Amino acid sequence: MDLQVLVSKKGTRVVTASNLYIALELPQSQYSKQLSRWITDTYEFNNGIRRPERMKDFARRSVAGSPVPDYYLAVEFAKLVALRSNSKKKLKYAKYLFSMEEQSEEDARLNTDQVLAMLELTKAMGLVSCQTASEQRHLDIYEERNDGKPNQWWKFREKLLGYSSGKLQSEMKKRGKSGNGKSQRQMLMQLDKHEMVRTGVIDLFMSMGKTASYARKLGDLAKSLAKELSVDVFDDRSGVPAALLPNVNKQVAGELKNNTAGEFLAIWQ
Repeated sequence: MDLQVLVSKKGTRVVTASNLYIALELPQSQYSKQLSRWITDTYEFNNGIRRPERMKDFARRSVAGSPVPDYYLAVEFAKLVALRSNSKKKLKYAKYLFSMEEQSEEDARLNTDQVLAMLELTKAMGLVSCQTASEQRHLDIYEERNDGKPNQWWKFREKLLGYSSGKLQSEMKKRGKSGNGKSQRQMLMQLDKHEMVRTGVIDLFMSMGKTASYARKLGDLAKSLAKELSVDVFDDRSGVPAALLPNVNKQVAGELKNNTAGEFLAIWQ
C-alpha cells in the first residue's frame, strides 16, 4: 500500500498513523499497542531528543463509527516512527518522508510583512543582549523538551550551528591570535561578527518551535542582510547610555530581550 501525504489547513504535511502502519506492513493485531507507544516514546527530533508533542507532532483523527484510534502525524515524526519500526520497508518510507520534509522547507516563503520584519530583526540582533536572550530562550525550550536535562545541549548546538569552541580556537590560531580563555562570542567578534547575528536568529526561531532547517535558512538570510546593511555588533549589557546604542527598532529589541510574544513575534506564528 502506498503512503499518502496530506496537507493540513495550516499547510503542514502529515500522514495518518493507520496509513503508515499498513504501509509498513506491521501486524494488525498489535496496532493499538504500537500506536500508543509511538506517541509516548522518545525520539531524536530536529530540535532535540524529546517525546512527541500533541498538536505539534501529532493530533487525534476522528473517524466516524470506528472503535480504532487514529492520528495525524507530522512527516518528521512519521519518519522517526518508520525508522524505529521493525518493518522491512522502513528505509523506503523513511526516505520518502525525508524528501517531503525537504520539500516542505523549500516551499517555505516569506510574506511581505516577514521580509520587512527580517530587516528589523537583523539590526536588533546586533545587540548582544538580544543574542543572549534568544540563546537562553532556546536553552529553556531545549531543557523543557528533554526532561529538564541540558546534558547534550552543547553537542546539539554545535551540530545545529556548524561550529564549536574548538573550531573557533583553531581558526584563531590560523590568524595568529589566541583563543585561550575566550568565549565563542568573544572569538566570533574577532573572526566573523555577523555570525553572531546568524546564531541569534537561529536560536530565536528554534525557541519558537521552527525546524532546524527553517531556523538555519533565516539565520543565513539574516547574516547576509547584516553584511549588506553593515550592521555593527554592540555589547549593550553593561548599562551603556541609550544615546550610544545603535538605532534599532525598540519594540523588536524589547520583545527579544524580555521574551515576550508581542506584535512582532506574532508575525512568525
